[in-house]
Amino acid sequence: MSKRVLFLSLIGAAAIGTVTAGGLALASTPTEPTLEHGSARYAAPSDGSAGSFTYTVDVSDDSGIQGLKVIAWPASSKLDPTEAELRSGENAKCRSTSDETARCTYTLKVTKREAADLAKGTWYVSALATAEDGDTTFVPHATSFDLTR
Repeated sequence: MSKRVLFLSLIGAAAIGTVTAGGLALASTPTEPTLEHGSARYAAPSDGSAGSFTYTVDVSDDSGIQGLKVIAWPASSKLDPTEAELRSGENAKCRSTSDETARCTYTLKVTKREAADLAKGTWYVSALATAEDGDTTFVPHATSFDLTR
């Protein structure tokens, strides 16, 4: 066998091996949604207007984002919601920023009367992201914030 034929055979085998390995790597690495750059903010109600709690996060998945469920809860309650409980959580509004990423924002208005009943101190946000392909990611402590009056 000539050196040229042997060299071309080795290149062909390497190319086939690379394509096969790449295909296996893609097939074996399913992705789940990721949450990045999350932040929470509480603004107490004033005499003339309602207060609010807002949680914003960038959610990404290779199939796109279907939605995000959110629950905010006081650390003092020891609540610690599960993924199953979060499925009935509040829906955030998600706006696509690319084919794979959405910026999701959850806002809750808080009246002065409601604020008076809220526990002061540290609160946590739990989040459940769902991708278009059905994959989910549950983050029990996506972020925290302090609620003051």
